[in-house]
Amino acid sequence: MSFDLFGQLSALGHGVVGYIVPFLFVLTIVVFFHELGHFLIARLCGVRVLVFSIGFGPELFGFNDRHGTRWKLSAIPLGGYVKFFGDESAASTPDQDVIAEMAPQDRRYSFFYQNVWRRAAIVVAGPLANFLLSIVIFGAIFTFYGKQNTSARVDTVQPSSAASAAGLTTGDLVVAIDGRPIATFAEMQRIVGAAAGQKLAITVDRAGKLVIVDATPALKEVKDNFGNVHRLGVLGITRSMAPEDMHLEKSNPIKALWMGVEETWFVIDRTISYLGGVVAGREAADQLGGPIRIAQVSGQVASAGFVALIHLAAVLSVSIGLLNLFPVPLLDGGHLMFYAIEAIRGRPLSDRAQEVGFRIGLAIVLMLMIFATFNDIIHLATS
Repeated sequence: MSFDLFGQLSALGHGVVGYIVPFLFVLTIVVFFHELGHFLIARLCGVRVLVFSIGFGPELFGFNDRHGTRWKLSAIPLGGYVKFFGDESAASTPDQDVIAEMAPQDRRYSFFYQNVWRRAAIVVAGPLANFLLSIVIFGAIFTFYGKQNTSARVDTVQPSSAASAAGLTTGDLVVAIDGRPIATFAEMQRIVGAAAGQKLAITVDRAGKLVIVDATPALKEVKDNFGNVHRLGVLGITRSMAPEDMHLEKSNPIKALWMGVEETWFVIDRTISYLGGVVAGREAADQLGGPIRIAQVSGQVASAGFVALIHLAAVLSVSIGLLNLFPVPLLDGGHLMFYAIEAIRGRPLSDRAQEVGFRIGLAIVLMLMIFATFNDIIHLATS
């Protein structure tokens, strides 16, 4: 009995380490570059940066650079922040006492006293750094590792499926959907996956002859290689695995970077479409995940190799950059919303109005975190 218990505990500990280490690796990369974006543009604008922290809470270790910035790693590794001269907290809320007593010659070093356009540039630099990181990672993968492509050729057609109803047959090569050229099976999957319930005009090469069929993808729950469930539109076909239909394509750096831009835009577009579907009632909100789900996926992806893990970092970087642009106070997008109002009015909102906004933003963020964590727990319990 004691031996079995020891084995179970060891397996549990190994599983936790297997999730936590890849999760922290991915999250640290994404958070570092997000905060680095804020930091670099702040320095460019002449703003004095007091703290650059990866994580929150007590400092584990750190150092001061020659400009007086404290670079540190903190105990709670679930984010990070940059604190500017004149800030009261990590959320860049101004310290009113310090601001009131600040000497005129020091104001040019304070974030608070920058004009609205400089403040907006510093804030938006974080999400933009996330997008640039994703483009570079995707580009590096496509340059040095390559992209595994499979021709959009039909191997089998499932009975009673959307493909069967449309008349697709084995050997058909999909060359376009709604007039958009299709080069790979993955391209076809992306379009079909986001088009559940929508009629698609599919052009296929059938023994050298172009044929157009209409198919309406069905909404199905699909499990990925790690057992995670996704709701996607499906036709009910499988790809051809014949050697002539499979190839690993490496690209030159310029083309690879452009492919990285396209890949980044796809993640943005798919995320916005999904969230829009949730609001409209077309999508289920249970696909929204939090730190637990990210940690689980990180561990699963890490088992597939470093390239898969760094690819996940790129996807997560896009997601965090996009999330931070939402117009919710406390997030970068909330700050940008206040700055837009300030630019239109010619003066900032009152301290009271901003305080109320930040409280509302905090409530929204906390509710989303609780909801996402609840989804994570349900997902773990049912997986």
